[in-house]
This record gives sequence, structure tokens and C-alpha cells, in this order.
Amino acid sequence: MKKLLVLIVVLVVAFIVYALFWPTDFAPQSWTPTSQAPAAQDAYADNQALADVEWLARGVANGPEDVAIDNQGRLYAGYDDGTIRRFDADGGNGTVFATTNGRPLGLAFGPSLPKPAGNDTTPEVDSADGSDGTSDGDQRQNAQTLFVADAKKGLLAIDDEGEIRILAAGANGTRFAFTDDVDVGDNGMVYFSDASSKYGQADYVTDILEHGGHGRLLQYNPQSGRTRVLLTGLQFANGVAVGPDDAYVLVNETGSYRVIRYWLTGDKAGQREIFIDDLPAFPDGISFNGDGTFWLALFGPRDPMLDFAADKPWLRRIIFRLPKALQPAPPHIGHVVGLDTEGEVIADLQDTSEDAFAPVTSAEQAGDMLYLGSLTAPGFARIPAPEPTQ
Repeated sequence: MKKLLVLIVVLVVAFIVYALFWPTDFAPQSWTPTSQAPAAQDAYADNQALADVEWLARGVANGPEDVAIDNQGRLYAGYDDGTIRRFDADGGNGTVFATTNGRPLGLAFGPSLPKPAGNDTTPEVDSADGSDGTSDGDQRQNAQTLFVADAKKGLLAIDDEGEIRILAAGANGTRFAFTDDVDVGDNGMVYFSDASSKYGQADYVTDILEHGGHGRLLQYNPQSGRTRVLLTGLQFANGVAVGPDDAYVLVNETGSYRVIRYWLTGDKAGQREIFIDDLPAFPDGISFNGDGTFWLALFGPRDPMLDFAADKPWLRRIIFRLPKALQPAPPHIGHVVGLDTEGEVIADLQDTSEDAFAPVTSAEQAGDMLYLGSLTAPGFARIPAPEPTQ
């Protein structure tokens, strides 16, 4: 028994030495998470408001991370097999609309794009700041261009026939490693996120664990074909949502449990500020319903071990070296919150049951229904959109 204990100690010490000193590109940065205020805890009190979701297209394919609705009420979802599938409004009659040969994540409809000049379909990588020209806002009403944030391919545009164009694969000399979400303003400008310029989708946990600020918020101008970097240094830039009157755009900093507001117009144009902080879980997708409510999908809740290790890079090196089965993982909980335009919580929907629709990675309102996507579930879901509590 004594020899066995000695062997175990030797192995543990050897593993720690390996974890701390073996060369790797993983470079964890020290940071300090903000603690949750009592008021925030009250806003996120346990409930089962998501327990009655209606599953749609269950078993068709896995991982419909986001859901988009076209002007005919048809539903679109992107799956982990690289397909984007189109469904009737009730989730039936699913067909493959397009195949990106990547991993389609965020989806958003916008105005029809100008045709590329000649045969030039080369995606932009090195780009100077483009002008902020706009297109006719009325075009959005009849838009049939589906913009796609594909984790592997970049920012894509798909027309009515399913033809795919790569609009941007990088910006300012840095290629995208993890194009994540996209939204389109009323003026036709496209806003999207590159979650990380260092780690791809398969290593998203590593990026969050490193906290190296590899995320960016970007703007694509359909008129000029230019991509402009709006924000850098984001901690896993995730969901994107354009606010009312195109005055600002929100981007989720998943790795910091918060949402950032970047002002597009007015006296604060070009400035950033915290929209909501101290979230109880990792913010994933976000959308605006056009009537004063942002729907925020939460992946989590937060892991106390990760918060404890935040200012201890040496500990996160050890966690990084652990087998994935032993690394911290969020429990199976469905969670969506509604926020007003000041970042206050006005709705909270949860489901902690074993058969919960989870993780919820996007929430998109169309009419009186709230459509939910999931990175790993075998279908998407919907539920009547609740009335705000405030």
C-alpha cells in the first residue's frame, strides 16, 4: 500500500510539472471576475418557465445553433454537418437549403447584395476601413439574402437559390478562426463577431480558459464590400444584436459574463460601454425583437472552479492539461433572459429538468413566438414569448 501511495504521489507531481512547464501555445491571463450582486440573484431566481417548450424538427440533424425566419415565415437553422436547412413555419418539411462545408452558426436575413464585379468573389482579408454607406432600409422588408457566420469559412451570404458567397474570411491581416454570430441593421450594414482569432470552434473552452482577448466585433459594408474592425480584445466575442434605430450594436463577451454596447451614432459614436455585467452564466446568442426587448441565451451557470482559477494562471494550466472528461463543464440547464434597452432584466426563463431543451445558444422572436437554438441538441424549439415583468 505504501508503494502504491508513493507511486500516486510521484505521478501527480509529474503531471503538475508537465502541466506547468511543458511548452504550449496556451497562455492563460490573470483576471478577476465581478461578483454577482444580490439584485442580480433575485432577477435570476429559479423557475421552470422553459419547461413547456415545443420541440421542432427533432431528430433531423444535430446542433441547430441559431434560427432565422424569412419574410415568408419559413424557418432556417444551421447544423453541425455543415447544412443549413429550411422548414415550414411549424418546423415541418425540412429540406437542405445550402451546405457550407463548414460549421454554420449565426444566421440573419438582410437586403439583397449587389452582384460582385466581374468574376471577383475573393473574400476580403486585408481591408482598410470602409465608408459607412447605407442601403435603402425598405429593402430589408423584402430581403432574401441569408447572412451566415460560419465558424470555419467566415462571413457568408446565401441567395434565394442557395448560392453561397464568402464575403470576408479575415480583416486587418488577421484571418478569422471562429466566426460566430451575425446581425443586420435596418440600413443594411452587417455586424458580426469572430469569437477568437487564435482558437477554432473545437477549442472554444480553451479560448475561454485562456482569457487572452482574441475576439473581435466587425462590420461588413455591402455597398463597398469592406470589412471594418470595430472592437478588439474581446473575451470570446459571441452573440451580436443591432439595437433600435441602428444607434448601437451589442456583442456578448462570453468569457467575461457580460454584454458590451458599441455606439454607432450620436455623441458616443465609436465608444464602448458595459450593457450588462455579472451574468449568472456564459452569454451566448442575443437578438433584438424590434419592440424594446433583447433576448439573451445563457449557457451555464458559471462554474465556481473557473471563477476561483481566474486570477491563478498556474491553476488554469493544470485544468487545461486535464482530460476533457475531467475539465469543468456546465450542467444541463436551459436559460434565456429578456433585457430592456437599458440592460435591465425584464424576463427570465429557465428549465433545470433532465429533459430540458439545453443548452440554449440563441433566442429569436418572430411575432408572439420565441424560437430557441442549441449548439448540441437534436432539434430546435419554440415557446410563446412572455410578457416583460417590468
